[in-house]
Amino acid sequence: MSHKFADIAFTPTVKKIQEDLGSRMAYARMEGVPEAMNHALTSAEAGFIAARDSLYMATVSETGWPYIQHRGGPAGFVRVLDEHTIGFADFRGNRQYVSVGNLMTDARVSLFFMDYPNKTRLKLFGRARIVGLDDQATLSRLELPDYRARVERGFLITVEGFDWNCPQHITERFTLDEIRAMTAPLTTRIAELEAELARRPALLPTE
Repeated sequence: MSHKFADIAFTPTVKKIQEDLGSRMAYARMEGVPEAMNHALTSAEAGFIAARDSLYMATVSETGWPYIQHRGGPAGFVRVLDEHTIGFADFRGNRQYVSVGNLMTDARVSLFFMDYPNKTRLKLFGRARIVGLDDQATLSRLELPDYRARVERGFLITVEGFDWNCPQHITERFTLDEIRAMTAPLTTRIAELEAELARRPALLPTE
């Protein structure tokens, strides 16, 4: 098997369920490619990640419980450092430190990058390393000088495998900036019409 996402996700139990439910043959063909794939980010993945303003990151605790956390920032806050490495600054939040604690005992993470307007998602498996404030050389590559948030640490993630998902059942959602961009022509037209009406003399009722 050389599809690196499938190497991780398709355990023997998962394969058995795929076989029982009729999808195993299709995925077996995907896994049978001659060379390793979906382990090195291409320009498509790099561009998609760079355009995102949030992600979901799953870790596993020392007691075996999964934990999912939302991470957000300005678009591009996740940096693609090379084809095998991504990273982002960790801004101060509610200070529970569940993800940080989990990573102390298990470096494995699973990330979801969502593009809701275009109903597209990228799934990524990786191994995370925490970057402390004493490593300013690395943190400087992750920080956002114009974003007013306190950086507590950084995360460097080595990519192990990724996969693109189909658009089924993704509900379209839009940010305020996206809505403003879409409605800008309408807003401009309304302003033009209002200005035109203001230039016209008031219509007085006739006797």
